[in-house]
Amino acid sequence: MGFARTCSVALVGVEGVPVEVQADLEPGVASFTLVGLPDKSLSESRDRVRAAVVNSAAEWPQMKLTVGLSPASVPKSGSGFDVAVACAVLAAAGRIDPRAIAGLMMIGELGLDGRLRPVRGVLPAVLAAADAGYERVVVPEHAAAEAALVPDVTVLGVRSLRQLIALLTDEPEPTEEPEPDGTPDPRTTAYTGHPGPAGHGQLPGGTGSGTAPPVDMAEIAGQATARSALEIAAAGRHHLFFKGPPGAGKTMLAERLPGLLPPLTPNEALEVTAVHSVAGALPTGNPLVTTPPYCAPHHSATMAALVGGGTGLPRPGAVSLAHHGVLFLDEAAECSARVLDAMRQPLESGHIVVARSNGMMRMPARFLLVLAANPCPCGQHGAPSGWCECRPSSVRRYRARLSGPLLDRVDLRVAVQPLSRSELAALGGRPEPTTVIADRVRTARERAAARYTDTPWTTNSEVPGHELRTRWPVTPGALDRAEDDMDRGMLTARGLDRVLRVAWTIADLAGRDRPATEDVDRALELRTGIGRGTPQTRTEPRPPR
Repeated sequence: MGFARTCSVALVGVEGVPVEVQADLEPGVASFTLVGLPDKSLSESRDRVRAAVVNSAAEWPQMKLTVGLSPASVPKSGSGFDVAVACAVLAAAGRIDPRAIAGLMMIGELGLDGRLRPVRGVLPAVLAAADAGYERVVVPEHAAAEAALVPDVTVLGVRSLRQLIALLTDEPEPTEEPEPDGTPDPRTTAYTGHPGPAGHGQLPGGTGSGTAPPVDMAEIAGQATARSALEIAAAGRHHLFFKGPPGAGKTMLAERLPGLLPPLTPNEALEVTAVHSVAGALPTGNPLVTTPPYCAPHHSATMAALVGGGTGLPRPGAVSLAHHGVLFLDEAAECSARVLDAMRQPLESGHIVVARSNGMMRMPARFLLVLAANPCPCGQHGAPSGWCECRPSSVRRYRARLSGPLLDRVDLRVAVQPLSRSELAALGGRPEPTTVIADRVRTARERAAARYTDTPWTTNSEVPGHELRTRWPVTPGALDRAEDDMDRGMLTARGLDRVLRVAWTIADLAGRDRPATEDVDRALELRTGIGRGTPQTRTEPRPPR
């Protein structure tokens, strides 16, 4: 009779839960029982582990074997428990000293030949191990760089079970051949999509591998209002809506927004990398995501693909994969209204909560949303060509797919019109490149961060409207037009707060200490699409509300 224990990690969303792996051997008919709420893929580990142990020149115990995963109430899935189960069995059988594995955290899948294969979620798993007090972790060799991102943890990257047994028993380490070239990494083959902006991660449905040519704001001719809106959106992290006919440049503008955002801070980089690790979207050879991600799912994406879900415990969706980056929904009016309205919660709270019958998951989702849509089904409504043949009822139904509550959470709404040939020929000089605009964005964010020192906020879009009105008042009289619009029903209370936040961002970009009347008028114009002239003198008192 023998008993041994070691530890592994169960992933619940993007958070890890330490799991004790216990192995017990007793006399009786040879059998292998796995308990502790395993799913199908984990139940199959019995065959994988047995084959890996035998093919690693170790003897499989011919006794009654019970492997328990504790706590049993936590659902466990995936193949990342294989290494821990194998070592616990070998320690219970006396092949390994049980004391050698008692303080180890083990993560990895076993091939039938005994090789260790990487799994998804190594970074959040090692973070959970560090929080639980573990100082040493065993991971597959290919995942060692990702695991090493966690400070104060000793990472042991091994190539095979045979090599791990030798290290734990102080035996001569066997020579192991590396994985053959072309072997797919299961962490990076989960998603495919069309190339997007280079250098902004690998995300489902519209991300690049870093091989696409870089994009630059200097390539966009004209579109002064849209360019200004992009700069404001990047400086204050404000959501943006482009509306215009096909070919006007809506997608070009959205693809260049990530380049205007500052690089991720160390904490933000770890958060983004952890989400991508769970989703299996980390670029090969680049374990840490340091630039804001860019995610552009197709308009036919399902609810699970956008907000997270799937069978069993939910997995991150596009809103989480765009955490601290840009989520671009092209042809937004073609998306399911139910799917679009599901984003209303994360737009306000910065996280998404997905509940299923066997568990609930909370995932980060603080992203910058960019919507793009045509004005009508054919895209020509209101165009100078006048070729639109859509019925008024069709136009109304098409526009109604973007609900009022969703658009009320979008700060900037810009009409993008295509350039004519004469306008394109009249443009002279070279437009400002991304680097110049990004410098202004960085300066504006630094001003905002300095203003919000000793508060939980860093950008203007995060600050509650009540705090802005009471702690950081604007120039006297600057809000008169906005309050008049609210009296007329053109603005909601939420809309007024968002106009105030955008006005602060415009003032930060201009280097002003607080918003003036022209800053608020500019913010109103970008929200309502109505031009604002010189403020008029009020001739009668404002009616009570």
